[in-house]
Amino acid sequence: MTYLVVCSVALFASGLTFFSGFGLGTLLLPAFALFFPIEHAVALTAVVHFLNGLFKLALVGRHADRRAVLRFGVPAIVASLAGAWLLLQLTDLQPLVRYALFGHDVRVTPVKLAVGVLLAAFALIELLPVTRDVTFSARYLPIGGALSGFFGGLSGMQGALRSAFLLKAGLSKEAFVATGAVVACLIDFSRLGVYVPALLATGANLDYLLLGAAVVSAFVGAYFGNRYLQKITMRGVQAIVALLLLVVALGLVSGVL
Repeated sequence: MTYLVVCSVALFASGLTFFSGFGLGTLLLPAFALFFPIEHAVALTAVVHFLNGLFKLALVGRHADRRAVLRFGVPAIVASLAGAWLLLQLTDLQPLVRYALFGHDVRVTPVKLAVGVLLAAFALIELLPVTRDVTFSARYLPIGGALSGFFGGLSGMQGALRSAFLLKAGLSKEAFVATGAVVACLIDFSRLGVYVPALLATGANLDYLLLGAAVVSAFVGAYFGNRYLQKITMRGVQAIVALLLLVVALGLVSGVL
């Protein structure tokens, strides 16, 4: 069941995010969080997201807009380090609430609360028309990079903000996809530099076979995403991603996921 859930989410989310530039981390994080502590889930999601981003770069990287990458990517790198550092600080804090549920000891920790609130917030941003259609002028790219990087480092959810700022940067659809992939890789690379040493220091027992399967599934999704890039409109993709986020949100609220 673990492999089915994680690999299926990685496959479909990767294919859709190839068009829209957001969604893989938002959808894959809850899948990993079903089976791993939330701080490990964030790190595992970052690995898959980073390697999938490299694969996307190999497919369309030549279309990236260098000016947009610099204006957005540099602030994103710095801010992602701050977000990743904050995540590790929250991990060390004691639980806020403890209670028994069907014989199990349930703990509400600061890191779970922070990531859970951010996941709900970004899901609502994608689902509500009043926030989903918000974009920002190209002159705000450095601010967008800092915000995207910080929340990417803290929770892995960076794509919604990245898209909101890059959509008004005057990029073609191909340049939008490629530029988003470059920036995502920069953020992932910097935050992994914080996550990985911390995981190794705690002796975390990670399932590398599951991680590899998720990476391969994401590659397959990206391949088919690239193949059908010209056949799907940006508005149509945004609707699909919003629908998937709704399904995930309902699953989490109902306790199914």
